[in-house]
Amino acid sequence: MHRPYYEHGGITIYHGDCRAILPRLDCADLVLTDPPYGIFACGGTWGHKQELQWDRGVFDDMEMILKAGHQQIIWGGNYYPLPPSRGWLVWFKRDSVPSAASVELAWTSFDMNARLIDQTIAATNAERVGHPTQKPEAVMRWALLQVPVTCATVLDPFAGSGTTLVAAKRLGRRAIGIEIEERYCEIAARRLAQDVLPLDFSATA
Repeated sequence: MHRPYYEHGGITIYHGDCRAILPRLDCADLVLTDPPYGIFACGGTWGHKQELQWDRGVFDDMEMILKAGHQQIIWGGNYYPLPPSRGWLVWFKRDSVPSAASVELAWTSFDMNARLIDQTIAATNAERVGHPTQKPEAVMRWALLQVPVTCATVLDPFAGSGTTLVAAKRLGRRAIGIEIEERYCEIAARRLAQDVLPLDFSATA
């Protein structure tokens, strides 16, 4: 078994390929992840399309991801052959550039009504730490709050810079992240080592 790259306060990061690590882990309550799904982006002038270096195509073993948790939220799920679901999550990016999508979709295993969050990209620029496809923490935290079942342990097999883990920590959940790039493991560990305090929702309950 891989030794944890980071482990503290109920949050664990493993450095490695999720295909090698997932079979050694217990099934999580929830998989919340944003896997690579083959995005093309335009150059600085939004002219000719070019494949970005971090885009390595669609992950080819979604069955493994589905088996890793009792429930799942998979961003970019519209790019994968997943079972029908009416419980889609939608992130509306009102300030996206014209050549990029104005929404991102997350497939869920939940039988519930679809939900939408309106979150600008600019509002979260300050939290960016260098990962090219970093999701806003507010979006990942919102996704966690849509889960209609008890969810104590969250798993992200494509942890990147650790946003899912930070969101889980804020909500008082245990979480496991797996990341193949060591530089992003280090970024995630630094973020988690900071004082990320749980949020108090009592005022809005």
